[in-house]
Amino acid sequence: MADFPQEAQNRIEDHGIIGDMRSAALIANTGSIDFCCWPDFDSPSIFTALLDTPDAGIFQLAPDLPDARRLQIYLPDTNVLQTRWISEDAVVEVTDLMPIGEDQDDLPRIVRRVQVRFGEATIRMRCRVRMDYSRAETTARVDGQDICFEAEGQPGMRLSAATPLQLEQQDPVAEFHMHKGQTVEFILGGIDDPNVAAGKCSRYFDDTLKFWRRWAGQSQYKGRWREMVTRSALALKLLTSRKHGGIVAAATFGLPETEGGERNWDYRYTWIRDASFTVYAFMRLGYTDEANAFMSWVRGRLDDCCEQTEKLGILYALDGHAELPEDNLDHLSGYGGAQPVRIGNEAYKQVQLDIYGELMDAVYLANKYGDAISHDGW
Repeated sequence: MADFPQEAQNRIEDHGIIGDMRSAALIANTGSIDFCCWPDFDSPSIFTALLDTPDAGIFQLAPDLPDARRLQIYLPDTNVLQTRWISEDAVVEVTDLMPIGEDQDDLPRIVRRVQVRFGEATIRMRCRVRMDYSRAETTARVDGQDICFEAEGQPGMRLSAATPLQLEQQDPVAEFHMHKGQTVEFILGGIDDPNVAAGKCSRYFDDTLKFWRRWAGQSQYKGRWREMVTRSALALKLLTSRKHGGIVAAATFGLPETEGGERNWDYRYTWIRDASFTVYAFMRLGYTDEANAFMSWVRGRLDDCCEQTEKLGILYALDGHAELPEDNLDHLSGYGGAQPVRIGNEAYKQVQLDIYGELMDAVYLANKYGDAISHDGW
């Protein structure tokens, strides 16, 4: 059941991204979630097929339409991703999102909806969770209609579906036939989260679409490139921390700068320089809340420096942690064989004097267009 062809790693450029400003997931145009760190941007990964094989964790959901043409788009003015298969026999859509929780401490949830728009098709699903960068022995068990995942020292997870699930070698699988107009939904989240229930997915879709469109609608850009500017702003917003106010440089670790190269760094942290440029972009578009949140995060780092009599670092974890020792994940083959696959980033030890100029520029603009900085703040 739910056999998927053994294909090569999906190319980086064949992925879209979804997120909730706490975590993010990369989804290929084959319908597979190849990369996700959970529950936070800098948490250990649960899906790491992008850096190895499907054995390292993958969430596959796709129709059995081998000759179909595939398209991947974002729904307008949102970070909701849609993958479409088009063939002579059927048109099938998988729509993916991560709902924005009512509380900033809510554990992230991944919602996947499959719909048949034309014809009929057999759909296959496999959810292979492999916790702790695929290092931990992850077990799956049936809990009522759901499947729960657990590993020592890792937060548990739950998969709920609007179709029967079976366990196959510790992987929840499903295979079902759908006709035009039918919809089936899946949701993956925290093991004890009462909102991880397939019956609530429709509400999540409505609320998430409204959230992103309301945010995109606040942009003050009126130029001819609105669609592209809005898409870029949405991507940047996706990488901000709703809880802390910092902005990660990327949602990924271990991807090579060049094919087969060794410069495979972990970018799931906040660089003072890069985040300052991002804040500048937000303010130019009229998004002052993001600038104010980042300035609050910076003040926290400066307070830490005063207490510990240390200089401002060039990068930090989102929670403000300053030391980010590197480790190599030697059990992962790497993207395209590029090794080592690194987590952590010892660039935190470096001194880069240019960060002060970029930071002061961002501070000046945030003070001018956002919340005024107090005397003590200066």
